[in-house]
Amino acid sequence: MADIKVIIADDHTLVRAGIKSLLESINGVEVIGEADNGRVALKLIEQNQPDIVLLDIAMSELNGLDTAARVSKEFPDVKIMILSMHASEEYVLQALRAGASGYLLKESAPTELELALRAVARGETYLSPVISRHVVEDYLRRVGSSASSDKAVEPFPHEHLTPRQREILQLIAEGNSTKEIAGKLNLSVKTVETHRMQMMERLNIRDVAGLVRYAIRTGIISSDV
Repeated sequence: MADIKVIIADDHTLVRAGIKSLLESINGVEVIGEADNGRVALKLIEQNQPDIVLLDIAMSELNGLDTAARVSKEFPDVKIMILSMHASEEYVLQALRAGASGYLLKESAPTELELALRAVARGETYLSPVISRHVVEDYLRRVGSSASSDKAVEPFPHEHLTPRQREILQLIAEGNSTKEIAGKLNLSVKTVETHRMQMMERLNIRDVAGLVRYAIRTGIISSDV
């Protein structure tokens, strides 16, 4: 039996195929599921109980960062590794705060994938070496300061939103109508409209176009959606 069971979530079929091929060439690793968005990934995790889930950030319906937060909460024994083309400090910090144990850039060498996977499987944190050291230092400083004082770490702006609101925001930004969102999330149309109004109030945004721009700016969706 495989020592490490993995689920891959990426919205590009060829990328998933490439990652799967690399993973299955590693001794003791088995890919037990593939998903093209975060919502499907959560279902597969519930059904198959992997050791590690590899998440892309830019996925439709439920992006990788919000999926990571859900996995951390609902499946605490499953370790999370982010595979991304984004090396910016904000993306890395969001991933760590969401519960990721690894952050690997897609431009990394294939050998680094095995190093990262085994490190995360051992319970360690792995970040691509090209990600600057100050990202880690800043993260540890934030965590340390919050643990040593009564003042909480200042959240990223969109962390003022609830997980459900972030979910609805992504679906709005992807062009779904209120009725379509209600159907996808098993909510009433009125509930979706209420969440949308609350988001606009919290973010001080006056129209749907503003919500879309905000979602792109903060990485909830990618700019090519």
